[in-house]
Amino acid sequence: MARYGADVSTMVRQTLASHELDVGSDFVVAEWTAEPSSSGERELVAPLHVHHDDDEAWYVVEGTLGFSLDGVESLVSTGGAVMARAGVAHTYWNAAAHPTRYLIIMTPRIRELIAVLHDPERRQDRTVAEVFAAYRSSLVPEN
Repeated sequence: MARYGADVSTMVRQTLASHELDVGSDFVVAEWTAEPSSSGERELVAPLHVHHDDDEAWYVVEGTLGFSLDGVESLVSTGGAVMARAGVAHTYWNAAAHPTRYLIIMTPRIRELIAVLHDPERRQDRTVAEVFAAYRSSLVPEN
């Protein structure tokens, strides 16, 4: 698995917000695509982390995503859904040999966290851990 410090290059294997709907102040729905691993090894879409105050959910439109929720791994295929409640350590990856399309349902705070992580100008000199902390989230050390 990838290690995360100030580098977010491994997080760019997803298409951000090809379609996005902000339905008010409660949540944002975005359609994303996760590319398959180029190395054949598991490539995380996001580092293992926890949101302290926000829930996050995924619906697989096409393909298969792998998830780790509080250390329990599962595969979710087309038509399946997963929810990570606030306080649950989680990460996910494309478990298919082809691109996987999915909807991610998140709070505006999580959407803003992701936007800052992917924008070097907004991230400035902050590490990934510092950005997560600014949005009531934390990286979880890998075992």
